[in-house]
Amino acid sequence: MFAALIASCSVFGQTPPPVAVADEVPFEIDVNSMVVPATIHGHALRLIFDTGFSGDAVVDESIDMGKPAGKMMLRDFVGEFSESYYKVDEVMLGAKTIKNPDMTVIAQPGASEFGEDTHVDGMMGFSVIKEFITEINFEHTKFIFHPSSEDLSARKPDNKKTFLLPMQPIGNRAIVLLVRAPDGKRMNMTLDTGNAFYATTHRDVLERLGLWKTGQDPKFQVESGVASGAVASWYKDLKNMTIFGVPVSDSTWDIIDLPSGSSESDGTVGFQFLRNFNITFDFKRRLVWMENFTGKVANEPEGNVGLSAYYVKELKGVVVSRVALESPADKAGIKRGDMLIDIDDDDLTNITYRKLQGKLTGAVGSKLKLSFSHQGISQRVTLTRAALVNP
Repeated sequence: MFAALIASCSVFGQTPPPVAVADEVPFEIDVNSMVVPATIHGHALRLIFDTGFSGDAVVDESIDMGKPAGKMMLRDFVGEFSESYYKVDEVMLGAKTIKNPDMTVIAQPGASEFGEDTHVDGMMGFSVIKEFITEINFEHTKFIFHPSSEDLSARKPDNKKTFLLPMQPIGNRAIVLLVRAPDGKRMNMTLDTGNAFYATTHRDVLERLGLWKTGQDPKFQVESGVASGAVASWYKDLKNMTIFGVPVSDSTWDIIDLPSGSSESDGTVGFQFLRNFNITFDFKRRLVWMENFTGKVANEPEGNVGLSAYYVKELKGVVVSRVALESPADKAGIKRGDMLIDIDDDDLTNITYRKLQGKLTGAVGSKLKLSFSHQGISQRVTLTRAALVNP
């Protein structure tokens, strides 16, 4: 996942000149992410838009961005890592030019692997557009950059379809909004278009809120991939939550099995929730307007087979790194260290993490055919995807 990358030495934006009329920039949907056309340093790029990344842009290290300006420390759920960065003073989003002499672009190995069903070259962060009054219009798949005179505070929400939300004071580099548990206890959650899940939080946050028993071991642990490595995670059904002012009777959350002290907020609300809304934010005035256009707010549990795996270049194959106990993969005899050969007859050579996850997940009750090698012996099994969710 892309959520929560924080550029620890970035310098963020200058106030743009007043905008007289709304500008529009189209984007595409790639399964559970947004892809925006951008031009940086003369390169026409396709970048996943990630409001959970507080910097400007990350591109694959194969793209020539000129001479590096230095090294930058980045942090995510798992840890810190260092990458080269470059100074740029202009980014084009579609036909819209955004100028800022303090923008930085990070070069990262594997950034072109962020996409699932389409090619991407990296990701664009929140900093590029945060000084504008920006609407993410999922209904018509476009950004709308509103005039600087637009006043969100004058809008009247009905708190059924439309919602006007104040940003929380901790969010000085991201949009952090309030989430409430059934008893009213608070969570500060980042609005994160780069998180492919519905919502992600930490085990200790659930324990603090009384939504998980302290010390209790979860079932169906798998691994989630982030930039600095893999982290143990699992799914939890949460009922009667209020997410960004929106009552949600039932939802499935991704739970990171690391303390929340490793991130700046209690977690992030991701694409599977956000895609139901047209979202306008005014970061300067600390307001967010949300309009629900789908009539939906909850999510259905994804079907999963309960295994985590990664392509390992040195072995030229996909290696199983974890198998959840009592999962379909476990019951089929798949073990940690086994090699996956194909899924539904599709070869897995050089497959990216996100594309592999897309093949393993699907509708609850759907089936997949999987070939794997255990201790050098090839086997072929049919697995039925199940909802591997903790109640």
